[in-house]
Amino acid sequence: MLLLNKVFAAIRSRLYGLYKFGNAVSCCLCDKKSLRFFPYRGGSKNTPLLIKALDGVGSDVDNFGCPHCGSTDRERHLYLYLDRLRIWSYFNNASILHFAPEQVLSKVIDSMNSTKWIRADLFPTSAEFEKIDLLAIPYEDMVFDIVIVNHVLEHVPDDMKALKEIYRVLRHGGLAILQTPYCEKLEKTFSDNGIDTDNARLQAYGQEDHVRLYGKDIFDRIVSVGFLSRTARHYESLADISPSYYGVNPKEPLFLFEKL
Repeated sequence: MLLLNKVFAAIRSRLYGLYKFGNAVSCCLCDKKSLRFFPYRGGSKNTPLLIKALDGVGSDVDNFGCPHCGSTDRERHLYLYLDRLRIWSYFNNASILHFAPEQVLSKVIDSMNSTKWIRADLFPTSAEFEKIDLLAIPYEDMVFDIVIVNHVLEHVPDDMKALKEIYRVLRHGGLAILQTPYCEKLEKTFSDNGIDTDNARLQAYGQEDHVRLYGKDIFDRIVSVGFLSRTARHYESLADISPSYYGVNPKEPLFLFEKL
């Protein structure tokens, strides 16, 4: 079985290598065209049935990774939003706290003229990362201009405490980018202590390491700690951007919030 898995992995790797040739899709982060983006875990055919039934909004699992630079759909979409809404200008001379930094998007942020950029992770894999628990951020009140938490809240045991911590360390007028998957048909966020195995979490929440399934109330949950919503929608802010061409999920909004 191990040998068979290695054979399939080698075949898949060669197949994905062929995706580099063509011009059917384009990556906005490396400006290279490809035959297609490669899928995540085999694509939507492997999405848990509950997530499909509840209209789960998250990554475009069919058009996930760029064959050239490796950028994910969530990185590309966030880049497009921030570029169109001119949010990148806020990064200049800013103090930034970035949780679980995305590899390709980080190169863009690194090129900005920020005064401080803290790359944080609960389990750092590099000396460039600072070990920080989102539930207990080791910084004083109001020290950051921007906090980025991209697809992290769904992994955090106490998301409301995490949101309060994010709010606390932001300066007035500061921005929080809080992308997270959610289900549009689910009225209330759902979690249960009995869902305690990898397979149960996969089926109920969409991934083995998720601890809840957010519903439409995700926006109210965030606003409840004091944030003002600056949420943007693809078909409002990026109406001329083809989701399929750039490999993004048009249902995914920009979770942008401001501390007044």
